[in-house]
Amino acid sequence: MTIKRFVDCGVIVTGAGGGIGKATAQAFAAEGAKVVCVDISQELLSQTLSLIEQQGNTAFGMCCDITHAENCSNVIKNTIEKCGSLDVLFNNAGITRRTNVIDTTEDEWDRVMAVNVKSMFLMCKYAIPVMAEAGKGAIVNTGSGWGLVGGKDAVSYCASKGAVVLLTKAMAVDHGPQNIRVNCVCPGDTDTGMLRNEAIQLGKPENSLVEEAIERPLMRVGQPEEIAQAVLYLASDQASFITGTSLVVDGGGLAGSS
Repeated sequence: MTIKRFVDCGVIVTGAGGGIGKATAQAFAAEGAKVVCVDISQELLSQTLSLIEQQGNTAFGMCCDITHAENCSNVIKNTIEKCGSLDVLFNNAGITRRTNVIDTTEDEWDRVMAVNVKSMFLMCKYAIPVMAEAGKGAIVNTGSGWGLVGGKDAVSYCASKGAVVLLTKAMAVDHGPQNIRVNCVCPGDTDTGMLRNEAIQLGKPENSLVEEAIERPLMRVGQPEEIAQAVLYLASDQASFITGTSLVVDGGGLAGSS
C-alpha cells in the first residue's frame, strides 16, 4: 500500500523527461500530488506524462528552457492555475560535460552553469514568494557527490554542483523564517541516460560507468527510483526539521576506501 504524503499538493519537477526526474515525477504522482513536469524535450516529457496518466494519476506538462527567466515565471504561474498551490519544487534539470579545464570551451562552461545553477536560481526566485505567501514550502535541489568532492575530467559539472550545495544552504538560511525548507539530494552514479552519455563523452563503452559502480561498497549502481524516494522524504513532513542539508545517496561511494 502506497503512503499518500502529497495528496492535492502542487509539485513541480524540472528535468522530468528522464532518469531521476522521470522517476520522481511518477513517485510524487503516486502519492497523490498534482505534478507539473518540466523538460526541454517534448518527446521525453510526453513519455513521462503518459506513464503517470496510465497509472491513473495527475500530471501536467510544460516544455521550455528554464535557463530563461520568463519561462520560469510562467512555470510558476501555470502551476498555481492548474494545481491551486505550489507546495514542492524539485529542481532537477541538469547536464554534464566530461572535460578538464583546458579542454572545456567557454560555451560548454556557460551552458553547464546555466542549466545546473542558473535554472535553480530562477525557479526559486519565482517560487519562493508564492510559498512565502502560503506560509510553507519545500524545495529540493539535485546536487551530486561531485558537488562535495572533486572528480576527474568534469570541471564544469563539479563547479556547478558545488554551487548547488551552497545555494541550497544560503536559501535555507534566508527563507527558513518563512517556513520554507531547502535541501539538496546528492546522488552517486545512477543508471540514467546521462550516466551512459558520460561514458560516451569519455570515449568508453556506453555501459562502462554502470559496470564500474561495482567498486562502491554496495557493489552496484543506483536506480532512479532510489533517488526519488530520498527526494520525497526531504520534501515530506517527515523531514519537517531538516533544512540546508545535502543528503548523499550514493551506495557508500563517498564513505571511504575499503
